[in-house]
Amino acid sequence: MNYIRSEKYNTPELQSKIMGPNPVKLEEELLLCHAIPEGSVVCDLGSGQGLTSVFLAKEYGFTVYAADLWSDPAENRRFFDEMGLGSDRIIPVKADAAALPFGREFFDAVVCVDSYNYFGRSADYLDDKLLPFLKSGGYVYIAVPGMKKDLHDDLPPELLLSWSPEQLDYIRDIDYWTGIVSQCRGAEVISVKEMESNEEVWADWLKQDNEYAVGDRKAMEAGGGKYLNFISIVLRKK
Repeated sequence: MNYIRSEKYNTPELQSKIMGPNPVKLEEELLLCHAIPEGSVVCDLGSGQGLTSVFLAKEYGFTVYAADLWSDPAENRRFFDEMGLGSDRIIPVKADAAALPFGREFFDAVVCVDSYNYFGRSADYLDDKLLPFLKSGGYVYIAVPGMKKDLHDDLPPELLLSWSPEQLDYIRDIDYWTGIVSQCRGAEVISVKEMESNEEVWADWLKQDNEYAVGDRKAMEAGGGKYLNFISIVLRKK
């Protein structure tokens, strides 16, 4: 696809903030034809160093709460200020996805890119931990790294060049995720489908010099990418 919005974020300085396959491009594809009203209050769940939060605020006009357990809110605040986005546009919050510190029905939407697979694999997570903070009729947009088909009974050696079986346990196929979200009682499943983004978002990540990107190159250069994809999930709270 043509990444019209995210190309302007393809600078060395901004790309150095990504923590995996290019989350801005994933977010742009995820939100194609989205149904989130303009001016909504949105939770960027698992926001990392905040680049996806900037993208949501600048490109879509949302008020964004950048919620992440591992990043430093003060550092993210400085970054947001540098990007011309004050505290009326983005609010960095240190937050555990399993114990979110917000009021009930606070958000119009939740967007989660490349992190939901770490905390959302329980069938009860949506109903018990996430949906209480979403308004009725609000949307959840999720993009997770996946496999084209489940290979956990016979993991390809290419993938094991970079990741252990325990790490790969977080990477599942569409059938797996369909089974998880279809058990949700409080939301309607709008779609679960394979995304176009895979090769390009991986290529952006593998150009980075941090140790995790360097480690991932072994599997991808050996052809491991042919087993992988990204999966989009869209739900609407009842």
